[in-house]
Amino acid sequence: MHFKDRKIIITGGPTREWLDPVRFISNPSTGKMGIALADEAFRRGGETVFIHGPIDMRLVEGKPYRTVKVESTGDMLRAVLDELKDYGLLIMSAAPADYTTVSPSATKIKKTEDELTLTLKKTPDILKNVAAKRQEGGLDHLFVVGFAAETDNVEEYALGKLKSKNLDMICLNDVSRKGAGFGTETNIIVIFNRDGVRIKLPILSKADVAVKIFDRIETQLSH
Repeated sequence: MHFKDRKIIITGGPTREWLDPVRFISNPSTGKMGIALADEAFRRGGETVFIHGPIDMRLVEGKPYRTVKVESTGDMLRAVLDELKDYGLLIMSAAPADYTTVSPSATKIKKTEDELTLTLKKTPDILKNVAAKRQEGGLDHLFVVGFAAETDNVEEYALGKLKSKNLDMICLNDVSRKGAGFGTETNIIVIFNRDGVRIKLPILSKADVAVKIFDRIETQLSH
């Protein structure tokens, strides 16, 4: 089955978890890796959907594929689940926030005390929810690729995520390395397949990284 026969869902950028009307938990992700992947997906002929958090909207202006803007991790989860279909391809390159506040304030939190204690809870795990949907049936031919942005014990964490979230492939991104962090024009990726194959890429533009990732996915889908 070629990419033109598959619906390709790409996620990118950060999410925001609001503490009050003016402050939120987030990260510096720009969505550029996700956009590069969506561009490559469309170039290869697949029906492409790019689900993204708050990013510079000029980056997706005029794109020839459908884009879906979301805010929170919960919003991104719902958008992903709405788009899933059998014989689809999901590449989860977004950097969703892992925690959200238990009780967001309806008004701005005033700076009154020297210290402020926030109670946080985990946000929904998008890839674990996708894995659960696959187990329910009806998505037996969905191919799922995750990303792991790590700073320490990088391979251990990436391989753990590959297994625990029932992924077909994971792309490890050691964001502590120069040229591989958030907001860069380049990336340094190590691809791990479910079957144990490990492919280390040199520092490349994000567009070239996207090509390499799709080449690898194509190889896997042809087996």
